[in-house]
Amino acid sequence: MTDDTTGTTQEARLWSDGRWTARVIKNEDDDGWAVAMTLHGQAEPALVGPWTMGRDKKNPKPLDVSAFNTLVKTASEVIRRHEQQLHAQLNKNVTITTAQGQRLRVALAIVPDEEGATATLSAHDDLGEELARVSVPPTFKLTMDSATAWAEGGFERLR
Repeated sequence: MTDDTTGTTQEARLWSDGRWTARVIKNEDDDGWAVAMTLHGQAEPALVGPWTMGRDKKNPKPLDVSAFNTLVKTASEVIRRHEQQLHAQLNKNVTITTAQGQRLRVALAIVPDEEGATATLSAHDDLGEELARVSVPPTFKLTMDSATAWAEGGFERLR
């Protein structure tokens, strides 16, 4: 059944709610079946996993509302974890204590860009107030030592 007004589809091997599409496909690795969950507008599925055989042991079990909802939840979690991992790769921070005893949080934020990534190094005090901000190469390695050297050097621009 397809409802053009809501963008929903509910068929044995294809379910869609207008945001997610679940498609039961032949598993290329063996004789079984797989299900691919694709977010609307994306070319590649966010999740591909094994799918249960039906009673005849040849054809796949039909999709239903419960299975679809579980697949949506799982695929959404996969995307959320991917976004968290990407954020962690692009945003790093360390906490240091300077020779004067001041605790600082030094953060590196990388902005990816096909034409050339950029990066910013910033220092914040215990209250979160920004003390310094400089541009750095996106290849800059933020470590306790590099953060301490930057702070102790008066937050000078790094190359």
